[in-house]
Amino acid sequence: MLDLTPKEHSERTALRINSCKTCQPVGALYCALGVHNCMPYSHGSQGCVAYHRTFLTRHFKEPAIASTSSFTEGACVFGGGANLKQGTKNVFDIYDPDIIAIHTTCLSETIGDDLNSFIMDLDIPEDKLVVHSNTPSYVGSHVDGYFNMMCGFIKYLSKNTGVKNGKTAILPSWSNPGDLREFKRLAALMNVPITMFPDQSGVMDSPMTDHYEIYPKGGTTIPEITGLGDCDSVIGLGEMTVTEPCEQLKKKCRVNYEVLPYPIGVENTDKFIMALSKMNGGNIPYAIEEERGQLIDLMLDSHIWFTGKTCAIYGDPDYVLGLTSLVLEMGMIPKYVLTGTPGAAFVNKTKALFDKYDVGEKCVSKESGDLFDLHQWVKQSPVDLLIGSSYGKQIARAEDIPFVRAGFPVLDRYGHPLSPITCYKGAIRLVEQISNALLDRIDRDVPDEQFDVIM
Repeated sequence: MLDLTPKEHSERTALRINSCKTCQPVGALYCALGVHNCMPYSHGSQGCVAYHRTFLTRHFKEPAIASTSSFTEGACVFGGGANLKQGTKNVFDIYDPDIIAIHTTCLSETIGDDLNSFIMDLDIPEDKLVVHSNTPSYVGSHVDGYFNMMCGFIKYLSKNTGVKNGKTAILPSWSNPGDLREFKRLAALMNVPITMFPDQSGVMDSPMTDHYEIYPKGGTTIPEITGLGDCDSVIGLGEMTVTEPCEQLKKKCRVNYEVLPYPIGVENTDKFIMALSKMNGGNIPYAIEEERGQLIDLMLDSHIWFTGKTCAIYGDPDYVLGLTSLVLEMGMIPKYVLTGTPGAAFVNKTKALFDKYDVGEKCVSKESGDLFDLHQWVKQSPVDLLIGSSYGKQIARAEDIPFVRAGFPVLDRYGHPLSPITCYKGAIRLVEQISNALLDRIDRDVPDEQFDVIM
């Protein structure tokens, strides 16, 4: 498998092979799914939204609802204004959402559709809302589409009434529902009232019941998004994703914010907990201290199996930075670190982590890369472990490398979106997965006379 991948690496600017990202509308759609009673709306062709929905459904194993302007040849030539007007009317009449969140596609962006003027001409029913964001597929990645849609909601809805609501707003980077539930659990333990935006928990992990609900119980409500402007402060989780939405909220509503690294690993979670403690007078419950101690204990117990081991990490930038921080804390060497999302800040932050742990000469990082780059690096100099999305499994098989699935998307395993990899509980899970993957490899390869029950 992948036998024709050459060892010699060459820089490519006009070609991506085995991409390490997907397009902006996927991120915009996922963001909109984190809003209660919201119908995501793709301003483009039926094929576009079918792909975006399928991609999300394969990861979450849940239906990802969305509607579309259903472009045909005529809309491609004369513009999609008429399609948008009829499409949004049909959605309100048939599906009755509280709000429609429109995102653009490469097609509507290329022909230059003006969504602002189109929306002004819509006949929007009373007590209903329409927001939009520009998300051209040929720029950035799904991460950019995610935060662009966040900015769209804030731009249209958030207000500063002059009366504080006593809440802390938490704006997370792209996160699985299991991680979002973990953020909320910790905030509740610390008695910090929060508004989480967006919040796909209760939507993309909704339970099986005796009937289907097109709009599950989860998601951030419209009043909560409006109230973001009255929050006491904002905590952004993920420096590569949510800085722009936090800045948008500050400019519009004058709410101060603090953007933290995505809380994977000990230090990043410590920063999140300390930020929450500023909101409750500095009180940190013993239950959280206990979780941290359990994580440290597990890392010490198992460190002989992963200290000095090399790994390759790839995926979304905030996930990758968090995972890189964790493996460095574990004593591993993140030999190759790669994201498909463009942004020079990613390389700068990874290099700062490498220098902090004095492994800079042993490690390489790249933004706007792809898995062909990663495979070539691995063929030149192998690693002991691969960490990332399901799209790395061919490399893991071709090069016979232990593989830990983490991030987005995980398409070939079940239950991944339900279990956190963030904060102390999530780090315990990751340390277990990493050490078990390495131990399984030892068990597979060790001679019979050294095959032991106790390790």
